Amino acid sequence: MVTTRLDPIDRRILAELQADGRMTNVELAKRVGISAPPCLRRVRSLEEAGLIRGYHAEVDARELGFEVQVFAMVGLDSQAESELTAFERRCADWPLVRECHMLNGEVDFILKCVAPDLSSFQSFLTGELLTTPNVASVKTSLVIRGAKHEPGVPFEVLEERLTRSA
Repeated sequence: MVTTRLDPIDRRILAELQADGRMTNVELAKRVGISAPPCLRRVRSLEEAGLIRGYHAEVDARELGFEVQVFAMVGLDSQAESELTAFERRCADWPLVRECHMLNGEVDFILKCVAPDLSSFQSFLTGELLTTPNVASVKTSLVIRGAKHEPGVPFEVLEERLTRSA
């Protein structure tokens, strides 16, 4: 388990950056209780290890004119690894698809899509997704509103688990 390689300072760095990726290294170092040079070394090490994959601004899709958010549940004819990989590559090329997750169960993939309007999504659905080789079925659900959006992981749960196992 990767968390056993991380000390409490590394975990605090990750938690702080997850909450605010724009803070300066000096501010981060102050928050985690170490000086700036070792903090920067630790951040770079966490990046190189792949634990920090990037820094992003969270933008308001609706304010930018993307009024429609849809979850599309996709069933495939074949679940051969080559077919799964081909579908994932195809999803990577579709700008309206913002997330693609392979699932276990009745549905093979769930896609999170955004579009400026319903007709734009419908054009994508009928012109791209439904005509993709190996796609057997697509069920869609239009998002009415979101009640929670918490990217990342719940560090408080991780810390509690590590405290119990110590």
